[in-house]
This record gives sequence, structure tokens and C-alpha cells, in this order.
Amino acid sequence: MPTGTSRGVLAMAVAVASFAFLDAALKVIADSYPPLQVSAIRGFASLPFIVIPLLFAGRQRELRPASPGLHLLRGALGVLMMVTFVYALREQSLAEVYAIYMIAPLLVVALAAWLLKERVDLGRWLAVLTGLLGVLWILQPSAGRLQLVAGLATLISALAWALTAVMARHLTRTDPPASISFSFLLLIGVIAGLLAWPDWIAIRAQDWLWIIAIGGLGALAQIAIIDAFRHAPASTVAPIEYTGLLWGIGIDRIFWGFVPGANVIIGASFVIGAGLYVAWRERLTTR
Repeated sequence: MPTGTSRGVLAMAVAVASFAFLDAALKVIADSYPPLQVSAIRGFASLPFIVIPLLFAGRQRELRPASPGLHLLRGALGVLMMVTFVYALREQSLAEVYAIYMIAPLLVVALAAWLLKERVDLGRWLAVLTGLLGVLWILQPSAGRLQLVAGLATLISALAWALTAVMARHLTRTDPPASISFSFLLLIGVIAGLLAWPDWIAIRAQDWLWIIAIGGLGALAQIAIIDAFRHAPASTVAPIEYTGLLWGIGIDRIFWGFVPGANVIIGASFVIGAGLYVAWRERLTTR
């Protein structure tokens, strides 16, 4: 494996691990604050880590959006994504949330075909269907009502994430990466913060370390993802995202003593298998 590709693979592994620990920190504070407030905290926490380095480098112009309307729509979708995700984290284990969230890359395939008119062959459409069947297996009717609602919230969050990813793909044609990340986080913070303000709970002193960790891990993950896609093909690094489930299972076991049930493992296997097939097909078509 070439050195550049090795660096890309390592960077994606760092990004996935960073997101897993970030989500664990979100789960910790989600027990103490409403989902809208946690979403606002998530948005604002990473902004200093993005803005300050650009200011010192004299590259603040990169923060200016070229398509403000599309940024605003993406930010609104980001709030929906975060609120439903935080709610799901509060009601479910990290592994259960991740098992359903693994459908997000497959939803990107479907949405890119619909919104961006990208060509998707029959095999990839069948993979999307297989992934959805895996999610339905996880959300089987025998689950409790609260667990089912939390699972559906995760699915809504994954759909909102997929929409923001497709919009980001479109925005890269006109806007620099810093502008896309900055506006997204800022809008999540502002919109969620305004909606949360009437029921805002004063942040406890012991939670500031978690918030700093959320900001730092979020910034590290973003930098690592950009580095991953710069040094390796998307079809090579994308499958590494599925290691997030292993991180989720490990973190759940160590910190919360939770082990996912058989339905989660079986359903996640369908979703991950479908995602790996799509990545394999993408690799074949880009050779």
C-alpha cells in the first residue's frame, strides 16, 4: 500500500475514533440538558478550533460563504440531525445508535441519485434496500415503545445527515471547506441555541471539561477526514467508517457495562455488508 494511501487510512481511523469518543461525551451531558441545548453546545464548542487557526494564518476570507441560502438550509437540517441524534444517544446505547446510523452512507447514494442525478446501478440500489432491511431488523416490532421511538429518531438523524452530506458535495463546487464547516457549526449553534433559550439550563462547572473535549474531538475529526480524503481514494477510506460500531461496542462495554443484543448485531451486519459492497463497487468504477 502506498505511503499516501496508508496515511489516508490512518487519518480516517483517527477521525472515526474521535467521533466515537465525541459521541460518548455527548451521551454523558445529554442526561443533564435538553437535546436542543446539547445541539447548541455541540455547534459552538468546535468553532474556536476552526476559526482561531485560520485567523492566525490570515485566511479568514475562507470563512465567507458563497451560497448563503444553501448554507442556511443545511444548517437547519443540521439542527434536526443533532437534536434527534442527541435524543437517541440519551435513550439508547452508543452501539445501538451506531448500528442504525451505519445506513447513512447508503442513504447518501440514494439521495445523490435523486438530487444530484448521479448514476446508481442496480447492484447499489439493492445494497440500499438490504441496508434498510437491516435497520428494520434492528427496529423489530418486539422492541419496547421507547426503544422504537429512539431508533426512529436515529433513522431520521441519519437521513438528515445524508441530506447535509449531499448538500456539502454540491457546496464544494463554490465554497472552500472551511466555509462549509464553519457555517454548518455556527448555524447549528445559533438556531438550536435560540430554540433552547426559553428552557436553557445553566451549565454545571464539571461539564465544561466535557464541552472542551467535544469541541477538540470534533475539530480533530474534521481535520482527519479532510486529510484522509486528500491522501487516499474515497472508496478506500469510506469503509473504515464502519469501525465506528466496534468503538461504540467497546465504549459501551467499558463505561456503561452494556452489550448489544443479537438483533443489533445481525441488523448491523446487513447494513455494514451493504455499505462495503457499495464501497467495492465504487472502487471498481473509479479504476
